[in-house]
Amino acid sequence: MTIQAALEQQVELENLFDSHQELRLDIAHVTDLLRTGYEQPVLILDLDIVRHKYDRFKAAMPEIIPHYAVKANPEIRVLRALKDRGCKFEIASIQELDLLLSIGVDAATVHYSNPVKPVSFIKYAASKGVRWFAFDSKEELIKIQNLVPTAKLYLRFDTPNIGSDWPLSGKFGAKLRDVDDILDAANDIGANLCGLTFHVGSQCRNIDNWSQAIHSAKSIFKNMVRRGLKPELLDIGGGYPVRLSKPIPSIEYIGKVIKKALEDVDSDIQVTAEPGRYMVSDAAYFVCQVIGTTIKGHERWMYLDAGVFGGLMECTQGIQYQIDVNNKSGNEVPWYVAGPSCDSVDVLGREQMLPAATSEGDLLYFPNAGAYTTVYANEFNGFPLPNILIVNE
Repeated sequence: MTIQAALEQQVELENLFDSHQELRLDIAHVTDLLRTGYEQPVLILDLDIVRHKYDRFKAAMPEIIPHYAVKANPEIRVLRALKDRGCKFEIASIQELDLLLSIGVDAATVHYSNPVKPVSFIKYAASKGVRWFAFDSKEELIKIQNLVPTAKLYLRFDTPNIGSDWPLSGKFGAKLRDVDDILDAANDIGANLCGLTFHVGSQCRNIDNWSQAIHSAKSIFKNMVRRGLKPELLDIGGGYPVRLSKPIPSIEYIGKVIKKALEDVDSDIQVTAEPGRYMVSDAAYFVCQVIGTTIKGHERWMYLDAGVFGGLMECTQGIQYQIDVNNKSGNEVPWYVAGPSCDSVDVLGREQMLPAATSEGDLLYFPNAGAYTTVYANEFNGFPLPNILIVNE
């Protein structure tokens, strides 16, 4: 490799992995808000950061219309702040639809992207004005068409999720080898199949996933046109990463890759995206408390007042937070970290490196926790739901 090539490669790597400090809620602000005392687990979320993340996404991909994935954090004040910014929305259920309707969102702009839906949900959504319905099988296609003949349908196809912390392929997405049969079925029943969608996997750090998926979409669009179907929508899904414990490609770099991949997509096709975690994760800290510690054999255990059932489910699914313990530092040792419930699955981490001095009463601060935390929480074993504290409304 020449010196010039090496330098060019280094520049490329520096651009690829976002090395500057991402804007996130300042822990000093969090500790200040808790100065009057801690009562129970709490999510502290700054709406100004949500607004900043929306603006940054739009600046990186100005031609793409973001539809916030409500599932990431359905807090009504988050939804209202994004709506006021001009954001559109994507839903997985009619409960999420009702939240949007309560703040005046036009149902006709909502994308119902869950590819498998109960009959009652489809009927209800259509009655409220939802037009766009995703599917990924002939069975779901026929179901929606029979219930809502005027529906605008978009097909979710499977695409590689390599390099994503949380792959989503497999459960959802039509296999590429089955797509032609689905297109034929849509023609046979007179369905208005006019769009495509995919998902590259949650926390995707492999930018090639977007390029490959868009390449597949362009090929499918050609097959649609050959059958007389008219493409109107390409939904490029979610997966835009936030910095947790690994380096990430910047949203600006991802935007450049996506823009290049979209260069020869027909201008009549509207391109949308489904950022969820990207919009809200950096805006919040999740705070909980150590309620007990012990040593079992050679294992150090700590127990928290929130666990798998209290908002920290993703700790068991590969999401790694950089936890701060009361601003303690010093020697770190491996801890087994568990929630308070009597269920043995309520273990958040094994051999998690945390300060040896951690003790009962200490507060643990989970940064970048605005997505997929409180929305997972339930009252299993009678433990209370986390509070939600919103700042900068």
